[in-house]
Amino acid sequence: MPRKSNSITDLLLQAPWWVSVVTAAAVYIVMGVIIPAIETNNQFLNMILNAVAVPAPIFSFFFLLLAPFAFFNTRRKVKMLDQQTNLNSIRQLHWKNFEELVAEAYRRLGYQVTEGGFGPDGGIDIELRKDGKLLFIQCKQWKARKVGVNIIREMYGVLTASNANEIIIICSGKFTQDAYSFALDKPVTLMDGYELSALIQDVQSNPILSNEKQALCPRCRSALVQRVAKRGPNSGNGFLGCSSFPKCRYTE
Repeated sequence: MPRKSNSITDLLLQAPWWVSVVTAAAVYIVMGVIIPAIETNNQFLNMILNAVAVPAPIFSFFFLLLAPFAFFNTRRKVKMLDQQTNLNSIRQLHWKNFEELVAEAYRRLGYQVTEGGFGPDGGIDIELRKDGKLLFIQCKQWKARKVGVNIIREMYGVLTASNANEIIIICSGKFTQDAYSFALDKPVTLMDGYELSALIQDVQSNPILSNEKQALCPRCRSALVQRVAKRGPNSGNGFLGCSSFPKCRYTE
């Protein structure tokens, strides 16, 4: 089942900054005004209700304090998306930032977005809601290997055990042919790195991401990826190498 962040703090940090302000005001009104105004026939209970007003400013201040953090967190995600320049820059992101990038892209497409758990693998990373439909997103920021059919089967199992309408599996690299074949007749969408880069380019405020054509290895037709030489006379220089290394050692 989807991994959810149950902490109200985490939810408020994901939400717009004004949600924390509204929450702080609501907490103060409920704890400081409404609850103490309740009268009962039990004197002891009345004392407890009146005592709730004492910590009301503290709880309200705590939620209010989250507002600037939520604001800067939102700005950070916006800036991160708009600063992506190519697929390689997307692949260099930390796995958590990769998930945040995908979430921000779908926010700009008009989806209600809920970001999920905090582990680098397993479960559901993002939930999307739009037009009465629920969609799951699983992010796989694998740089060294393709996403195989086993992962697709696992995520399809999560989908069928839930009330979601579709699951989207997004990677920064590629999927195997078996993965595509398995997903073909199911409510499962596979989005590889080049499709993701096109999505990011479409939603950038001032598009700077170059949606370059995929470079293929002339020997085995796998993708060529940017690497940096670590030894030898060309140490420190960049080059294109086959993503199937060490099976294929083609470079250019």
